[in-house]
Amino acid sequence: MKFLLRIVSVILLVFVLPTLVSAGLWATREHPSGWSSAKWGSSGLLPSAQDSPEAAIYVFSAMTGGLKGAIASHAWIVTKTKDGAYQRYDKVGWGAPLRRNHRAPDAFWYSNPPRLVVELKGPEAERLIPKVEAAIEGYPYGQPGGYRIYPGPNSNTFVAHVLRQVPDLGAVLPPDAVGRDYLGDGTFYALDSDGRDLHVSLGGLAGFSVGMRSGLEVNFLGLVAGVDLTRPALKVPGFGAVGL
Repeated sequence: MKFLLRIVSVILLVFVLPTLVSAGLWATREHPSGWSSAKWGSSGLLPSAQDSPEAAIYVFSAMTGGLKGAIASHAWIVTKTKDGAYQRYDKVGWGAPLRRNHRAPDAFWYSNPPRLVVELKGPEAERLIPKVEAAIEGYPYGQPGGYRIYPGPNSNTFVAHVLRQVPDLGAVLPPDAVGRDYLGDGTFYALDSDGRDLHVSLGGLAGFSVGMRSGLEVNFLGLVAGVDLTRPALKVPGFGAVGL
């Protein structure tokens, strides 16, 4: 009985309390009244394709809208070949789930500004773009009906899949990317293609990740707590990575 109480206490302290604090802070801020009143245009974060001719890969993340915006974000991928145009890839919850260029590459998401997760430019980006495109093409939940907001597969499940398939991108999604730890129906674990990160998950509801990019993470009901060792930070539910 004492052991069970300790487990419950840890869950409340590590996962529930920070989430409630984050939700309270979120409620005090101004937010759009609905989808139609939110900003969805370019944030101006990226230069025009003409002004930046080199090849590039970007992964962005932005907090979502409504109540879930207190703890959950939406991620997408942007590629650009040398002298080419930006190509944005998202997964959404309506129609054909995988979308290409349905918004500006650096657009606000429900009025929330994009955060840069990873950026690669030049020859390295040029080398990796075909691998990124192959991972997008091979994503197993890209057909109509292949979206479920919780626990996945959702927009973050899609981007996390690409990051695991192309580990040279050198990144994991932020802790608030709910759905990133969903591995697929009946899939218990996944090892990044370079073998440097291991992900174990029970249907996206509970599990852990450990490795060079993930650090040490424990996920519970889509919330992530842990520590980043390469870029020293604590991963706190509702607050994301808090630098040390």
